Amino acid sequence: MALSHNVWAFVFGIMGNIISFIVFLAPVPTFVRICKKKSTEGFQSLPYLSALFSAVLWIYYAMQKDGSGFLLITINAVGCFIETIYIILFVTYANKKTRISTLKVLGLLNFLGFAAIVLVCELLTKGSTREKVLGGICVGFSVSVFAAPLSIMRVVVRTRSVEFMPFSLSLFLTLSAVTWLFYGLAIKDFYVALPNVMGAFLGAVQMILYIIYKYYKTPVVKKTEKSKTVADHSIDIVKLTTVLPETQIQVTEVKSQNMTDAKDVINQSQV
Repeated sequence: MALSHNVWAFVFGIMGNIISFIVFLAPVPTFVRICKKKSTEGFQSLPYLSALFSAVLWIYYAMQKDGSGFLLITINAVGCFIETIYIILFVTYANKKTRISTLKVLGLLNFLGFAAIVLVCELLTKGSTREKVLGGICVGFSVSVFAAPLSIMRVVVRTRSVEFMPFSLSLFLTLSAVTWLFYGLAIKDFYVALPNVMGAFLGAVQMILYIIYKYYKTPVVKKTEKSKTVADHSIDIVKLTTVLPETQIQVTEVKSQNMTDAKDVINQSQV
């Protein structure tokens, strides 16, 4: 029976590593854009800073587990490497104000914050107590990260549009959460399984919302004399884009940027 549990733990752990690796690569289009434009524009660094902090926390937690946390260490080590590259690129192309604020958060959260956690755990706890304290911290931070997509779902409901919530990303995030949930159950680790229950639930809700609003049809309003009058005085979009091509490009860029920001916010919900 124990051997069966070990086999399932290994299978789900490998699957979790593969799926989570794909999720870690989701922001690549964002940074291709940043490198091409040599500017971070309106993008935020917090998703990458929090992802790096989360990965470091899980590595430290897994190191307390006598070998059963090896597959947690592997994927989060890869995550640390990828997120560090993202942060370096962000700092390189950010303006002075954004660069300073990013470095401040990096220092406070990823260095001082993590150092404080290590000191408290090493000096004040030992053995199973240390594992419980670290597990509680990891669960708390993971839940806060998983809660981030709630703002995106609110936008979907309000606008009745899934433009800012791509189905593929929601699918991979859900698969990642479900896989790590089963991995946590297989190794009988409450702290690994618990946050992924919330991640799997929110991922499923995102996909349901996508299906509902992807084919949502706005009721057609009958044309009246008033609507005709309004139409007669409305701007001809075709003529406008012909006369002002630069404006069209700016609007398209802003829309693309908003969509990518939303994707990056969603991207942070994984172990």
